[in-house]
Amino acid sequence: MIYRNPIIKGFYPDPSVCYAEGKYYLVTSSFQYFQGVPLFESDDLVNWKQTGHVLTRKSQLPLDYALSSGGIFAPTIRYNNGIFYMVTTNTTTAKNFYVTTKDIHGEWSEPIFVEQDGIDPSLYFEDGHAYFMSNGTDDEGNSGITQCEIDISTGKKLSPSKTIWKGSGGRYLESPHLYKIDGYYYIMAAEGGTEYGHMITYARSQNIWGEYQGYSGNPVLTNRNLGGYQIQGVGHGDLIQKQSTGEWFIVHLGFRQINRWQPFHHLGRETFLTPVKFENGWFTAGHNGTTVEEFEIQGDFVQTEKKNYSFADKNEWIYLRNPDFSNYEISDEKFVLYGTENSLDTQTPTFTGIRHRDFESTVSCEVSLTGENSEAGITVYMDENHHYDLAIKENDGKYTAVLKLNIGDAKYIRNSIELNQNSTVLEITSNNFVYSFKVKDGENIYDFGSAQTRYVSTEVACGFTGVIYGLYAVGKGCKAEFTGFANNYI
Repeated sequence: MIYRNPIIKGFYPDPSVCYAEGKYYLVTSSFQYFQGVPLFESDDLVNWKQTGHVLTRKSQLPLDYALSSGGIFAPTIRYNNGIFYMVTTNTTTAKNFYVTTKDIHGEWSEPIFVEQDGIDPSLYFEDGHAYFMSNGTDDEGNSGITQCEIDISTGKKLSPSKTIWKGSGGRYLESPHLYKIDGYYYIMAAEGGTEYGHMITYARSQNIWGEYQGYSGNPVLTNRNLGGYQIQGVGHGDLIQKQSTGEWFIVHLGFRQINRWQPFHHLGRETFLTPVKFENGWFTAGHNGTTVEEFEIQGDFVQTEKKNYSFADKNEWIYLRNPDFSNYEISDEKFVLYGTENSLDTQTPTFTGIRHRDFESTVSCEVSLTGENSEAGITVYMDENHHYDLAIKENDGKYTAVLKLNIGDAKYIRNSIELNQNSTVLEITSNNFVYSFKVKDGENIYDFGSAQTRYVSTEVACGFTGVIYGLYAVGKGCKAEFTGFANNYI
């Protein structure tokens, strides 16, 4: 059967995967967004459903003052002796920690901290022992892939931290994961930076503490230097075996350029699946070491894709940093947002959003606004300095529909009209290259023009996230009612 990449579209980077209780479970990074660490479930590694989030309380996820693309980096999910573990870094607090649960669909524990530095932490279990690794610095000051044994109940170190592999020579060594397969320990990592030079490398040893021998064909998987490939930035992966067929795969990140020849990506880093083959104790990956859009694998499955999203898709809606939930009234039929003085140019506005998942899309919503000097609408949001806002504004009892473009220091009103009432339907459509904006005032439909996707891309905005379709409200005393939300993909 043939499947198509990416297997999870939109801003879902740094995937990690495990198998437990007859299903596969996957988590990704969430950065400055709340709730944290999206959690997915699958029967076949190809079709994934988001079932919720791992970090759902401020006590687990303090994000006050988190910078954009700060917060939660690169989680790892593991299962051992009936317990699920999710380990990650909160870069806002500069601490590595893990949380646990026996019920994958229930609440997770409070954080357990590990006193080892670095990011992209991982756990490995063997014979009653638990090992913690990260791309850190060991107790003697050596940097690289660093490992220590810990007491899994407390996070306390039981051994010194030791650097066990320094990678294959690429910059930004990160994303370490440890596996034992047929008598060998394998470290798989990422190098090159999570950009166009990204790559997956690995080494093996017969001793968990090394010495580790690097694979002679490193990088085992990369799309670097491939002009004319829409899929770029391939790296940061986790190895998994499919139980029904015995096949091995790497679940990893990558991104799709807006065009094969235009190096801009705005949907974020996404989740891809690439086959792996073992031979003589070493493995190769993908199509000649690259990830392509389609692979043929064993098994009987039908790949499906969700095309329509609404208010009812509660698991997909997220907030910025630690929101004040008294400013939100959420139901399957209507969202009511109460504004504050914080705008989208600040850290924590009244905002909730859903990921932009594919190039061709439509998002629409009816917005009703009350409150003096207030504003509410839909935003194409990359970060506080890069966003396109289609909104209603109130000033001196008059209501105006506006399109505001915010591209770094260039902020201006692209279009505006005076409305006959305090409510209107706002619509944004997209393709690979532009977002187009429309406003419906009664029977009248106004074309507000378009703005290029490249200016809300990672190449312009920098950072590690992707575009969010957000609903927002601004202004003390502002009350905004959003009804009929629809986000559809072709």
